[in-house]
Amino acid sequence: MAGHSQFKNIMHRKGAQDKKRSKLFTKLIREITVAAKNGLPDPAANPRLRAAIQAARVENMPRDKIEGAIKKATGEAGGDNYDEVRYEGYGPGGVAVIVDALTDNRNRTASEVRAAFTKTGCSMGETGSVSFMFDRLGRIEYPASVASEEGMFEAVIEAGADNCESSADGHVITCAMESLHEVSRALEAKFGEPKSAKLAWIPKNTSPVDEEQAKALFRLIDLLEDNDDVQEVTSNFEVSEEIMLRLNA
Repeated sequence: MAGHSQFKNIMHRKGAQDKKRSKLFTKLIREITVAAKNGLPDPAANPRLRAAIQAARVENMPRDKIEGAIKKATGEAGGDNYDEVRYEGYGPGGVAVIVDALTDNRNRTASEVRAAFTKTGCSMGETGSVSFMFDRLGRIEYPASVASEEGMFEAVIEAGADNCESSADGHVITCAMESLHEVSRALEAKFGEPKSAKLAWIPKNTSPVDEEQAKALFRLIDLLEDNDDVQEVTSNFEVSEEIMLRLNA
């Protein structure tokens, strides 16, 4: 399916990049802090915090860093206040781009995000200009090894999720935003902790880009992801496997 191919392309590309661990930890710590501050500091009672801690564990973040981020949120260790902001715009070929950020300085972040769009010949849009092209859903990922395609599909239906797409890369489960916590817990009881469990922007339709457009789009994404304030970049692009192989060569 088109959307699945697009996610596979993104995962393939991310796997080919060297992650800057300190920068990644900064982003994860911010998400843990904000999640704990906006809800209870107990992950068992706070689905967003639980997902943030799971993401940190996947990246092998030390336990003391996770606990320190939660303490910052509760005021035990001071810390900055972060605002959640979303920017929307258009990439090469008119593809939709959503940028989710956590920032302690809205003016700085807006300026830097706008500069990234401008440098790559792309354009910012107003809030709501492209988000209508996406659904806001719960998204859970498991390695392919935890279950067969049929076994995972049956478990997903029983858990109350809406869809599951399985491939050699793994199982990607989507569910209603409000059901993420319940579905995640049900699947965790069968398969253990997922690779990730979070709210995500899922494109309703994808837009194909050619090789030159893909190069420019990936440059935009790299510039945005290099910003400490940017938590996640989502787009509705689709690139053929042939082009991806050439770009990753």
